[in-house]
Amino acid sequence: MQIRKQQLELDMEQQTGFQIGKGVRQGCILLPYLFNLYAKYIMRNTGLEEAQAGIKISRRNINNLRYADDTKLMAESEEELKSLLMKVESEKIGLKLNIQKTKIMASSPITSWEIDGETVETVSNFIFGRSKITADSDCSHEIKRCLLLGRKVMINLDSIFQSRDITLPTKVCLVKAMVFPVIMYGCESWTIKKAECRRIDAFELWCWRRLLRVPWTPRRSNQSILKEISPGCSLEGLMLKLKLQYFGHLMRRADSFEKTLMLGRIERQEEKGTADNEMVGWHHRLNGHEFG
Repeated sequence: MQIRKQQLELDMEQQTGFQIGKGVRQGCILLPYLFNLYAKYIMRNTGLEEAQAGIKISRRNINNLRYADDTKLMAESEEELKSLLMKVESEKIGLKLNIQKTKIMASSPITSWEIDGETVETVSNFIFGRSKITADSDCSHEIKRCLLLGRKVMINLDSIFQSRDITLPTKVCLVKAMVFPVIMYGCESWTIKKAECRRIDAFELWCWRRLLRVPWTPRRSNQSILKEISPGCSLEGLMLKLKLQYFGHLMRRADSFEKTLMLGRIERQEEKGTADNEMVGWHHRLNGHEFG
């Protein structure tokens, strides 16, 4: 491995260089694969795959979700979660638990924990994989958050949208390419209720009105705004399209982890799962939508 020399700038002053004897080159395409191999090796050595603790869906035990260097442990009881945490927290395998970055979220009240004399914070929500997960499993919180992020992006693009040198069709394409993806991130897993549908439609109309510089005070109908913009497929329609594309992609796979999570049922669940009912609802709501 080639030894590299790096320099740091602290307090606006360049410090003396230091040598790096471990790691890979910056921007190396092997880095994600090497990290995933190392993380997989750690999880296998901790015995998480053989552990009985976890959530059982369709007779499959799931106790951890990993995305890059973020790891989420799942269990049905406080005791099971503690046992999983103790398995992972092991300096022998080169893994040291950062208590400040470790959070606990439970669907029912839980007592505070202490690890090595430090208290682990209990939260009602957290961000995992750029998505907001809440204790009540309500997607409305994540949808509101994405709408706020999209509003910020729209406001930051005001200087472009106010330019008279850019045509209206180009501005519409910019909104679809730079604003809508921020809103739709992770929408494949959302449960969108009527209240959220109204918020999504209201946000889309807010974008088009801002694009046309039409204030809310003039009595101009939404239909006239849409007729002038001619956006084609609505924002809600784009979300439904992504949801069905993802669902079809999973259904074509013989056996996958995502398919188990989407269609599986928790063993202790007595009533029918909502996955099938929600998919039927998607098909019904597609009536009247045309995808461009």
